[in-house]
Amino acid sequence: MAALAAASACAPSAPAPGAPPATPPGPRRPATVSANPFGAPTGPDNNPGSAITAVPGSRISGWPQQTRSELLARNGVVATSHPLAAQAGLRILQEGGNSADAAIATAAILGLVEPESAGIGGDSFAIHYSAADRRLYGLNSAGWAPSGWTPDYFRSRGHTDPVAGMPYTGVDSVTVPGAVDGWDQLLKRFGSRGFDAVLAPAIELAEEGFGLTERIHSDWVEGAELLAKDPDSAKTFLVNGKAPALYSLVRNPDLANAYRVLARGGRDVFYRGEIAAAILEKNGRLGGALRAEDLADFQAEWVDPIQVNYQGYDVHQLPPNTQGFATLIMLGVIDQFGPVLGYDLAQLGPRAPQFWHLLIEAKKLAYSDLHRYNGDPRFVKVPLDMLLSKQHAADLCGKIDPNKATPPSVKASATHGTVYLTTADRWGNMTSFIYSIYDTFGSGLTVPGFGFPLHNRGALFSLDPASTNIVAPRKRPFHTLVPAFVTKDGRPVLSFGNMGGNVQAQAQATELVEMINLGMNPQAAGDAARFNHHQFKDSVGLEPALHELVGGQLAAMGHKLQDPKTTSAGGYQAIHFTPAQPGEWPGQAAPNGPVNGIYRAASDHRKDGAAVGW
Repeated sequence: MAALAAASACAPSAPAPGAPPATPPGPRRPATVSANPFGAPTGPDNNPGSAITAVPGSRISGWPQQTRSELLARNGVVATSHPLAAQAGLRILQEGGNSADAAIATAAILGLVEPESAGIGGDSFAIHYSAADRRLYGLNSAGWAPSGWTPDYFRSRGHTDPVAGMPYTGVDSVTVPGAVDGWDQLLKRFGSRGFDAVLAPAIELAEEGFGLTERIHSDWVEGAELLAKDPDSAKTFLVNGKAPALYSLVRNPDLANAYRVLARGGRDVFYRGEIAAAILEKNGRLGGALRAEDLADFQAEWVDPIQVNYQGYDVHQLPPNTQGFATLIMLGVIDQFGPVLGYDLAQLGPRAPQFWHLLIEAKKLAYSDLHRYNGDPRFVKVPLDMLLSKQHAADLCGKIDPNKATPPSVKASATHGTVYLTTADRWGNMTSFIYSIYDTFGSGLTVPGFGFPLHNRGALFSLDPASTNIVAPRKRPFHTLVPAFVTKDGRPVLSFGNMGGNVQAQAQATELVEMINLGMNPQAAGDAARFNHHQFKDSVGLEPALHELVGGQLAAMGHKLQDPKTTSAGGYQAIHFTPAQPGEWPGQAAPNGPVNGIYRAASDHRKDGAAVGW
């Protein structure tokens, strides 16, 4: 009996009824080893993910598609698009610094590890909540045009077509970089540390080197052709004429030098000292119009944020020359969907084509106003009282056809990159901060000896005499950068923002709908699929899962859809504050203790980001 049992165990079992026939045994073969074990960058495109055919896993609690939990912490939090930058901000918080100090430390690292998107050759903006006086402060650090920039100047240099517009890269796209003065003013007004302390982590990392991630490597490859045109850029950012290899060690000793000079001499070395001299020498050598006084006279501007109330929450943005008021107009129109059109977004839900159709139509209307009116308020009148009124929102909402796409009345575009970060500390201060060199590696021109590219923000001026954004001496251009903040009854609720040029304002409005109307937490709202409507082309990009869900129905309603594989939805970071007791103002729970509540932070999976805290 034992022998019979053993024989039965070894014999192949009969196939179950209806099962496919068993594959006959063949010769044993060794297991196949991947050509790129552990994700090594091999193959024709050096993309270790290109051959992966697995399906994603899912969470067993909450929303299965959420990429990660929110970070919950009480002593301090940083959320941004690169883990090393977030950790540098956290280091400053742990050493006793506050949210303003942490924001600049984080920004300095981002200028090193994401040089294609941001750096001290660009502009910055911030909304800062001060727990000491319980109010928001806005800081506009947008640089202005050289004093020699006029329409005649550009016509004399061959730029005569108002439709083709301004030069996109090169010396005639470079406006005064405003970021460093913004950093300085934020630290002096609200910080507790100087440049020497907050730049120390970035100096250390620039000299020791960092590893190049997949996400940033792909952007670096995109910018290599532009960088190769400028010897200083090629020397600083290319290896044998190409982007550094994926996962390779990257150092930037010249940027370490720039940060060290700033730490020693303060902001004046950038606008009046040795860094200014290097910028002017480079500009002059290339025939640019920038003058010493254009740098020396520049100062960032403290401004009062503007706001609308959406569903009981006050949503705050910076005033023009930023595009922030487009978020507010869009929210105003959305708020009128019920009274004017009879639609409730919460009842429709994000699986309904009508939900997305209405949001896209609201976006078109808001951006038409944006491109019709936005400009530097020192030069033009932007009628914000009218634009942000409930009556205007209702009038715009009445123009929406609930069943058919309508072309935008004003077509224009502003695209490309940015880094956004947000910080919070144990005292209840919160900082919403954004900065950029605009397109990938900006103007393509690097300042010799100091390792940073100059931005091409001047490309966003217009040469159309009828435009509110027409170029003029010392005028600030149309700006895509928009840090955002949400309060309720004056108390801080959410510090958040988006990256990605024109996607920023439309994404912010969508995320607030998802959080306020649909009840998503900040991480889920960032993880959810988004749309990106291109105002000039009047085309809609839907991320692949959203395209599959509603793309066909939206196309039937007249929307022109982009290829979902090429749709960019930018990036997003957020910090939400929940007080320990409802209605409490944020503050320290006890001397040397944590904040009197919980910070909940989110970071977008579309970037390399992280939310960190303790």
